[in-house]
Amino acid sequence: MELPPLPRSLGMPLLHARFKQVPEDFIVDEVLGFDCSGEGEHLWLQIRKTGLSTSDVAGRLARATGLRAADISWSGLKDKQGVCTQWFSLHSPGKDVSGLAGLSSDTLCIVQQLRNHKKLRRGSHQSNRFCIRLRDVEPVAGVAAAAAWQDLDGRLQAIMQSGVPNYFGEQRFGHANLSHAEAWFTGNSKPRGRLERGMWLSAARSALFNALLARRVAAGNWNQYLTGDVMNLDGSGSVFVSSTADTSLPRRLAEMDIHPTGPLWGQGELASTAETAALEQAVAEEWAVFSTALPRFGLRQERRSLRLPVKALDYRRPDTGTLEIEFTLPTGTYATAVLHELITSTAGTSG
Repeated sequence: MELPPLPRSLGMPLLHARFKQVPEDFIVDEVLGFDCSGEGEHLWLQIRKTGLSTSDVAGRLARATGLRAADISWSGLKDKQGVCTQWFSLHSPGKDVSGLAGLSSDTLCIVQQLRNHKKLRRGSHQSNRFCIRLRDVEPVAGVAAAAAWQDLDGRLQAIMQSGVPNYFGEQRFGHANLSHAEAWFTGNSKPRGRLERGMWLSAARSALFNALLARRVAAGNWNQYLTGDVMNLDGSGSVFVSSTADTSLPRRLAEMDIHPTGPLWGQGELASTAETAALEQAVAEEWAVFSTALPRFGLRQERRSLRLPVKALDYRRPDTGTLEIEFTLPTGTYATAVLHELITSTAGTSG
């Protein structure tokens, strides 16, 4: 099963650009949002990596220290093709970690080391700060440059005010994770280990979510109240079932205080009701191979915001064909969801 095209909330962009031509075109810094205690049996490392995956770095840390893979933790996976700063924790009570001193290279740098009483857990950091350089930026065919750049300004203003659809990015699906998941669910394949199993399950869940969000973007109600919606309180994992009697919902939606949510499919009943539940069930039936299989693997129904707030958005044009964009996103979300609203793009050979 193939992923359908994802509609844009602001329509088709009028600019085209090249993305990720070199690692320095995609810079992301992990923001913890809290301080380490300064003591404890867990050594926390802030590492800047270039052209390495998160698992590549974890492997180097294990080899340098002799620690088990289970002793090394991180909060989020970061892109291989980019310059990314992220945190790792090493459970190293009384252990010799002097081998870390020899790790520095052109592709890996330990920025700082801190001690903490607890390990770093998945999804525990607060946000990610992105700095993205787009090259060879030019209007799409038949559009005047002035009109294209004016359109971009309008899009950026709209995103600052109302966010973007919270799509899972292409990297969530890998090269063929969705096809592998479908083959697995239909009895024609089997994952080779826990990592592959998790990747295939995540791809299937994410595809269902994107399909539902795409339906609401096309209908123009992805950021509006729909009867039976489950709302997410901005900046938290808290959700609540909305009510038609709550007259504050439109105002709170406009103020970005709450956001509609969609299902991450699994065991249990949908939390939504009425019109929203009917729509979500209809999408699940269209993707029945996935929606009927996912509950069998212990995953439970969860909710994810349909809207992605974009904080501290700034942009500049250092020259005619270059656009640099900076913004901050909460953990678990994708910079490509922002770019999807701004440009049509061609990825470079590096990613």
